[in-house]
Amino acid sequence: MGNIAIRVEGLGKMYRIGGRQERYRTLRDTLADAFAAPFRRASSLLRGQAYGAAGLNETIWALKDVSFEVKHGEVVGIIGRNGAGKSTLLKILSRITEPTEGYADVYGRVGSLLEVGTGFHPELTGRENIYLNGAILGMSREEIDRKFDEIVDFAEIEKFIDTPVKHYSSGMGLRLGFAVAAHLEPEILVVDEVLAVGDAQFQKKCLGKMSEVAGEGRTVLFVSHNMGAVRSLCTAGVLLREGSLETLGEIGKVIYCYTLSFDQDELRDSESGGDLTFTNMRINGRKQRFVDMTAPFELKINMRVARTIPRGALYCIIRNSEDSTVLHSRVDSKAIMHEIRPGNYELCLEFPSLWLRPGMYTAQFKMIARTAVAKGRFVSDPMIIEVGGNSDPGVMPGTLTPSIPWTITSRG
Repeated sequence: MGNIAIRVEGLGKMYRIGGRQERYRTLRDTLADAFAAPFRRASSLLRGQAYGAAGLNETIWALKDVSFEVKHGEVVGIIGRNGAGKSTLLKILSRITEPTEGYADVYGRVGSLLEVGTGFHPELTGRENIYLNGAILGMSREEIDRKFDEIVDFAEIEKFIDTPVKHYSSGMGLRLGFAVAAHLEPEILVVDEVLAVGDAQFQKKCLGKMSEVAGEGRTVLFVSHNMGAVRSLCTAGVLLREGSLETLGEIGKVIYCYTLSFDQDELRDSESGGDLTFTNMRINGRKQRFVDMTAPFELKINMRVARTIPRGALYCIIRNSEDSTVLHSRVDSKAIMHEIRPGNYELCLEFPSLWLRPGMYTAQFKMIARTAVAKGRFVSDPMIIEVGGNSDPGVMPGTLTPSIPWTITSRG
């Protein structure tokens, strides 16, 4: 086992969709079906249908050939678009469902919070459900007794602790569920996107608790669409795309790959052709990616216009690896020319030294035209900008790291 908390190898999960759900069958149902089967087959053949055609259904792979390892004490963010297979992966790791192929070895007790109220019995009170969940997690009654007051205090439901859970709001159920999962000392804590149900104050409280759990050397798997939360909490990441593993590694790199692929998917669906098309973006006259953090640079892009655009707004946007906008420049087209007539143009922006922190960024141009003659949203493909250079490690927390002169004057 060594230092490995989770080992996933060739994991796959197939679901069958479109098929009829099997209901509970009695002996009488089985005998009746057996007696009626020849008649159903004859009827199907008379209608020109292949027997069993109605029972055909489609299969879909929610996960396919996923392999990775998580070490003890790592905090791993699992990210991807809706339907990428994130929740399915967590359900397999939590032993809620079995994989179709491959295997997942988990070394340690797992505490899971995958849905609001997971593992709660609606007819039992909050107090009884704490003991029920603790028992499911393998905790002794003495251990639960020791943590009980802390759980109730964290969930902030002391007044309702002896009320049946079926009367709880979704927020109350979430608070209690997270409190139980986080406080009963699992060696591996698995948390899905359920935190989105809570309010901002509770989300902050949960993130603080997960940081505390990680600080104690326990393993955390965290699924969220909040890239800020993932970036602040996690050290490593797993990017899933349509059920397959796309990227694995340091969390900043994984988030960057996620946001870039998301932008490219949006571009394929956008109105990037037609009246206006952006092509051939360049930095300092070349399709290079590297920019020194202390040097000015020039950003150019070609623009082909097929039909006159009387008026529009032009944008240049630079985003960081967390998909946060760090620079946003906008100009009304009339400020640079009376109207944009058919033809080929070159846009040029001259940037001063930005003192951007070393890292990966994307630059993108956009035009929005809202006139009776031409309407549309036209966007360029993003260009990756790699900012590098020597910098003081002590001046790295912010996005911008300008060299600002300081003075100190004694006033006696």
